[in-house]
Amino acid sequence: MAERSIPIADLRYAAVAPAIPATAIEPDGNLVDRLRRPLRDLRISVTDRCNFRCTYCMPKSVFDQTYQFLPQASLLSFEEIFRLAQLFVAHGTEKLRLTGGEPLLRKNVEELITRLASLRTPRGEPVELTLTTNASLLVRKAEALAKAGLKRISVSLDALDDHTFRRMNDVEFPVADVIAGIEAADRAGLRPLKINMVVRRGVNDHDILPMATHFRGSGHILRFIEYMDVGSSNGWHLKEVVTSAEIIEKIGSIYPLEAIDPNYVGEVAQRWRYRDGSGEIGVISSVSQPFCGDCSRARLSTEGRLYTCLFATAGHDLRALLRSGHSDSEIASAIGLIWQQREDRYSEIRSHAVARSDRIEMSYIGG
Repeated sequence: MAERSIPIADLRYAAVAPAIPATAIEPDGNLVDRLRRPLRDLRISVTDRCNFRCTYCMPKSVFDQTYQFLPQASLLSFEEIFRLAQLFVAHGTEKLRLTGGEPLLRKNVEELITRLASLRTPRGEPVELTLTTNASLLVRKAEALAKAGLKRISVSLDALDDHTFRRMNDVEFPVADVIAGIEAADRAGLRPLKINMVVRRGVNDHDILPMATHFRGSGHILRFIEYMDVGSSNGWHLKEVVTSAEIIEKIGSIYPLEAIDPNYVGEVAQRWRYRDGSGEIGVISSVSQPFCGDCSRARLSTEGRLYTCLFATAGHDLRALLRSGHSDSEIASAIGLIWQQREDRYSEIRSHAVARSDRIEMSYIGG
């Protein structure tokens, strides 16, 4: 595996300069793509760095001590992120999620949260502001995040078994410290917490039931994510996928479950609740049951590339527009045109598509 050459650094700059349409596309909150999908969810990567080396995301074989992360000057400033977020919200975005890398590694990220928390949708409602983290810094950050205006948080935790978890994060980070971070976030009011477990056959699938048992009745929502073919560095193979149907069957055989309706159109997780009323779980079936038809998500990379699909090969360079003096109207029109031309549905056509080695890495644009 170590001998593979993966041009990740090159992919970060494989961006298409956005066109500004001759006729302005004014934000009216109703932007849709070619498949009539709205732009409701923007995931903003605030750093490409992470203090974990998870084997399915940032393996050490690629992200070693010689790997060149982006220089500070390449990153979008908080002012630039806020400016773009305003334009996306004007186009109809209702949810902003901060991701990474590990977003809590971005210095003074609370200042960005305070700014984003002030945004309102065209209907005058606050945007839903969330953050995904590995929880390594949550014990000392949770209260400040809540005070800054963060409403909710998602924590990545792939096993309760300490040996398995240390092997997966590959930096010997203990489960106990993640649990402590979850408890700190709960005390700070960042509820309901969502706990995300990426399930990989033969690696951590033995921990499905222990995870369900631990978080059942906690008030937190445990979500199981099928191991995905995102990027080129994780050596993905279909045989390692544990389907959501298998997961539900395994848990349901011990704790009876019943399906419940999604919270909104386009929700990625299928929801299930325990029949005894002890909470709910979710499954994200991006491999076995693709949900491209309702996908309303866009992703903004650390240095300002807009990606319209998690499995994209190239982005649109919004930073170039920001730093070359274009007006808000021009940038909003460029965003509008990009989304209007969108027709991505990679997960639906995965079985018919030619395997590609040039997909952008999940660690670069967030999951």
